[in-house]
Formats: sequence, structure tokens, C-alpha cells
Amino acid sequence: MLVRSIVYLVLGVCIWLPVLCLAQTLAPNTIVIKDHQFIPPQLTVPAGQKIRIIVDNQDPAAEEFESFDLDREQVVEGGKQITVFLGPLKPGTYKYWGDFHQDIAKGIIVAQ
Repeated sequence: MLVRSIVYLVLGVCIWLPVLCLAQTLAPNTIVIKDHQFIPPQLTVPAGQKIRIIVDNQDPAAEEFESFDLDREQVVEGGKQITVFLGPLKPGTYKYWGDFHQDIAKGIIVAQ
């Protein structure tokens, strides 16, 4: 009985530990679009790791998440979310903007 419990415990750790590590590595960062602006305007992420960004458009109108630095261009419909996978990024600053409201929809991602 004790041996069986130990075997189940070891198997559980072997199965779930990699899953938990992957979830930690790709924990999402969130950027909200509200009043045609990106919130927060600066997002800091770890350099050298893959990252996942959820872009949550809380405006009724569509906006675009665009960046030459990140080589991304995705439309986010009003009231919808998209997921953007990036990286691994080198240390530095990466600009992005909303193509439909370029005058106020601006942000940066800092990898450090």
C-alpha cells in the first residue's frame, strides 16, 4: 500500500512538473486597448525567453497591433482578444502601435 502510494506520487510529479514549468515560461502578459490607447504603455518582459501576450480590445472598434520591430501585424476586433507569441527577444526596446489610431495608440515592450 505504501509502495503504491509512493509510485503514484513519483508518477504524478514526473507528469505534472514539465506542464507546470511550461505554463510558467509562457505565462501571459496582458495589454488592454481602451479609449484607443494601449495599457500599459510599456510592458517589461524577460529577454531570451518566449513570451505570450494577450491583447484585449475593450473598445467597440477594431484596432491593429502592429510592429516592425517585432514583425507583427494583427487586427483585434472590438470586444475581442488575440494572442501574440514572441521571442525569444534580445535585450532591447521594441515599439508597437495601433494602425487605426497611430496618434495615440502607441506602446513599447522592453526585454531585459
